[in-house]
Amino acid sequence: MVDAVLFEFHTEMVAELWVHKPNPDSSPGEWKMNLLVLESMDFRVGQALGKRLPWETLALSEELDVLKLLCKDLWVAVFQKQMDILCTNHQRIYILQDNSFPLLLPVASGAQYVEEAPKFLAFTCGFLRGTLSTLGIKSLVTTSVAALPACQSRW
Repeated sequence: MVDAVLFEFHTEMVAELWVHKPNPDSSPGEWKMNLLVLESMDFRVGQALGKRLPWETLALSEELDVLKLLCKDLWVAVFQKQMDILCTNHQRIYILQDNSFPLLLPVASGAQYVEEAPKFLAFTCGFLRGTLSTLGIKSLVTTSVAALPACQSRW
């Protein structure tokens, strides 16, 4: 469904938004605004891909069935690999973990890049939110990185 061209395009969008280092005196709002721009673009990508799902998929009513779809079918179609871990924290918060997330592999050479990871994870948040939206699930998706190239998404 998606290939390396999308990831290259996303990397270029990240580079363009951060081409000028923020002024040290500027507020953290500039950083958040750039992340919001990326996530909203990727939300639309998720919606578009969600609309291409078979009709029987769009009729899934259980959240767990939707989650399985995301982890097995959609994740493989987009990232050419399955999600590594799928679990819940028993508070209806689902946790998806990918231990070698493709968008983080290029910056996985050192721990100093962990603070740069949110730029590359905006795709995941937007993409998942957009796809879930198409399936009728309103969500808040967050990501975190403890060690590169692993990432965790929660919704």
